[in-house]
Amino acid sequence: MKCVLLFVAVLGTVALTHGGVRVHPLSDEFIASINNQKTTWKAGRNFDVNTPLPQIKKLLGVLPKTENTPKLPLKIHPEGVLDIPESFDAREAWPDCASIIGEIRDQASCGSCWAFGAVEAMSDRICIHSNATVKVKISAEDLTSCCVLCGLGCNGGWPEMAWLYWSDSGIVTGGNYGSHEGCRTYSIEPCEHHVDGDLPACGDIQPTPACQRVCDADSDLEYEPDLRTGSSYTVGGSVIQIQTEILTNGPVEASYEVYEDFLSYKSGVYQHVSGEEQGGHAVKILGWGVEDGTPYWLVANSWNEDWGDKGYFKILRGQDECGIEEDITAGLPNL
Repeated sequence: MKCVLLFVAVLGTVALTHGGVRVHPLSDEFIASINNQKTTWKAGRNFDVNTPLPQIKKLLGVLPKTENTPKLPLKIHPEGVLDIPESFDAREAWPDCASIIGEIRDQASCGSCWAFGAVEAMSDRICIHSNATVKVKISAEDLTSCCVLCGLGCNGGWPEMAWLYWSDSGIVTGGNYGSHEGCRTYSIEPCEHHVDGDLPACGDIQPTPACQRVCDADSDLEYEPDLRTGSSYTVGGSVIQIQTEILTNGPVEASYEVYEDFLSYKSGVYQHVSGEEQGGHAVKILGWGVEDGTPYWLVANSWNEDWGDKGYFKILRGQDECGIEEDITAGLPNL
């Protein structure tokens, strides 16, 4: 995976040391150095400066692929059939599903981004392909805790395995912590990674919840009948292929590499300008557009609404920025 430095030739890279000492990536000095580049995005304070970096790195839960990581079927769309618009937002394209598509979830103190990106896109696609007659939230709890082959639960996993698990075993419904929605709601309490919220402070990564193949005690659903399934595939890495998939079937899950400067994203179109690589992360792409002449993907994160632009971010489109166009996974629901 790569991050393209479009501004290196003109502006250079941001210095990572000051007086021979490495600048802390959450410091005001580091944030100011990003903004001094006058690139396509603005940095600001998301995480408290005293947040341990190892704690943040553990939120980046996409594990490196191994020889045993299965390869999903590759879906190739015929090109030149659809008129690709300059901008697209799935929330606007399917307004009756906007409450599902537009929800920003919170993985809390768990490296379950691989599961969240998957269940968010699955939920969207169930609503979209049912013509908004089925509005459910697929359970991040069920996927994180029960898919043994997906990886290590709260210590990371593989998005491809998440979608394959949906195909082979099914996943029940379930909303955010305390929502009492569906069969299995998320059991890890939200915590405040950021400086603008009022949640309890976060600590280290929580243990992976136990796999309970029964619905919550306060749910009136039964586990087996509530299981939802679908197909699973990867999408060709070209911009047109990804756009066609989203236009046709709804949001997709994407994996990419996170660098230290991304942690302080606030607005604009992100592209890597400084800092070291921290790990792989999974998110949901729900659209695209152009801002001040810069093409972008519109992306939903799972670090609650206090991070970034109310939980969303834009990232450079068409240059495989940080590998965002390399690993796209999706599938169609069985309705």
